[in-house]
Amino acid sequence: MNMNREILRIALPNIVSNITVPLMGIISTAIAGHWGSDSAAAIGSLAIGVSIFNFIYWNCSFVRMGTSGLTAQAFGAGNFRECANMLGRALSVAGIMGILMVLLQYPVGELALRAMNGSQMTREYFYARIWAVPAGILLFGFNGWYTGMQNALFPMCTAVTVNVIHSLCSLWFAFGMDMGIVGIAYASVIAQWSGVVLASVLLVAKYRHVVKLIDWSQVIDLRPLKTYFIINRDIILRTFCIVAVYTFFTGSSARLGNQELLAVNALLLELFTLFSYMNDGFAYAAEALTGRFIGARDAMSLRRCLRGCLAWGTLVSALFVVIYIIWWRDLVGLFVSDTAENAAAIIETAGRYIIWIILIPIASAMPFIMDGIMVGATETRVMRNSMFLATLTYFGIYYALHPVIGNNALWLAFTLYMFLRGVLQYFMTRRLRAIHEKVS
Repeated sequence: MNMNREILRIALPNIVSNITVPLMGIISTAIAGHWGSDSAAAIGSLAIGVSIFNFIYWNCSFVRMGTSGLTAQAFGAGNFRECANMLGRALSVAGIMGILMVLLQYPVGELALRAMNGSQMTREYFYARIWAVPAGILLFGFNGWYTGMQNALFPMCTAVTVNVIHSLCSLWFAFGMDMGIVGIAYASVIAQWSGVVLASVLLVAKYRHVVKLIDWSQVIDLRPLKTYFIINRDIILRTFCIVAVYTFFTGSSARLGNQELLAVNALLLELFTLFSYMNDGFAYAAEALTGRFIGARDAMSLRRCLRGCLAWGTLVSALFVVIYIIWWRDLVGLFVSDTAENAAAIIETAGRYIIWIILIPIASAMPFIMDGIMVGATETRVMRNSMFLATLTYFGIYYALHPVIGNNALWLAFTLYMFLRGVLQYFMTRRLRAIHEKVS
């Protein structure tokens, strides 16, 4: 087996899938920056609204991650009935969570808007986009299952379709119908539900024979459900820390009381997101292949997989350092209209903090891939504990240094937080020996 070919077979479609997500964010931010006369206010309002939904989606992402690892191990062991039952569990849990979010939209929305200091523009965006949440969680279930089944093509087709529809509808609603960022929210609703329809059609087209194997008595059986929720409990706690870090980042930027600085932090975070989704393509490959080789008890392939995924992740990190050094000004300029009155101030402020976006890919070379390995190996306790320590470090550094170095403390804390995530997981698994022992 050519391991690099196997890694790229899964990673490349996932990179295409993932890259459409930050591109959608870039397009949305660019629309906000070009709509109306106050680019900073529109970008800032959108950034807060997106941050709130990131909080919701990331706390539901355990549906994808827990499903992926367990399905991959069942696939590697040739247990297709359990693969089918995992699909039933994932979609059932996703459906229940989506319904709850719609029912609880008012208390959740008002609490989030108050905590994030959201404007009226952000409030309108939230209550429009909330109807996309059930579809988004269902897509977590579909995509986690497809990844576990070693199928990266279907998530790619779904993601590309969702993001093309979102981009086209955003342009039409924001400018054609003069709806601004509320139009971007309604575009999300249409796009996400279109993705659910497509994922369902693809499921029936290729996996009809697997779907027929679903045993609903096994789907709701307490023993496999207990395993599923124990794994997902750790992922939920770990993801809550991630969401807390990102939400705090945007909230702290908003509390600075400087619209240009809020806009710059949001724009630079978009650049980091572009890198993270690229590297996540190899993390997804690590999930699928690690779980598959553990399920198949294939120690040699597992070892080659771990080495290969870490090498590819490091290569992507080095590539983005070069991109950000050479083209950062052009990338930031994509978000801001040349005719906006504060365009020059935004570019100038971005220049003062761009060093952090250059450093972060170096600090983040390992954590994304390590997350994928831990998910595939269902070593979720390691993920949880390393995240606890990294998050405590993040807040400690910020509060200790913010009075001294201001906004730089936020970026320093974030950079070290990313670095610690990967390093801690590596040493908590005794330099990955604990992963290799799963097939010994």
